[in-house]
Amino acid sequence: MTQRFQSQRRDASEQVAFEIRRFVSARGLGPGERLGTEQELAAELGVSRPTLREGLRLLAGSHLVRASQGPGGGIFVDSTQNEGMGRNVSESIAAMLETDSVSLHELLDARVNLEVPLAGLAARNATAQTATDLQAAIAEAEGNHPAAEPFRIADARFHRVIAATAGNEILRAFTSWTLDVLQPSLIDTIGGSIDGAAILAQHGEIERAIRLRRPAAAERAMRRHLEYLRELVDALKEGGS
Repeated sequence: MTQRFQSQRRDASEQVAFEIRRFVSARGLGPGERLGTEQELAAELGVSRPTLREGLRLLAGSHLVRASQGPGGGIFVDSTQNEGMGRNVSESIAAMLETDSVSLHELLDARVNLEVPLAGLAARNATAQTATDLQAAIAEAEGNHPAAEPFRIADARFHRVIAATAGNEILRAFTSWTLDVLQPSLIDTIGGSIDGAAILAQHGEIERAIRLRRPAAAERAMRRHLEYLRELVDALKEGGS
């Protein structure tokens, strides 16, 4: 049989993980696509099933593959490598937040340093569809309280469109935690203090700068937006001290 995977000797389980990652990337496989059964993969890689399982365990820990039992089961792609990286970062930051080893203020500082440049990149790469998607996200949030689920979902969509438009997959993966971890924590902490109209106005300024392809203006508008949230967190902290 012509093997799909080409082997180079490393630690056997690490090599299994490497070869499967390379195969998924080379074929452009997406979440839900089937790689085969344990028996099939072990035969193609020329390794024992225990060694294969250990390699799959490494990949599952990175959210790249998942196993399914029963008829039609097997090993499936769980997420792309970039998505898997983003999920790992989100889980790590969530653990840091839960154990008080990082503060909301620190996370907001990090968010400013990540998302301000992303807004500039999005403005450089913006298309008519970008503007349409951003405007739709703003419209979806209108009429909802900032702490309500519809507003949160629309807000996340707005920022995800910007991250996607920026065109840098590494930065996109490293900013997923801002929506997966930071946003829910902010809502829990300052949800009652957020002025929904102010947020929508800020989003409107960001959208306009991106639509007009003005990177510097987009960065300034994003910075103002994130500093507004940081000011609310700081005010709450000062009020409670």
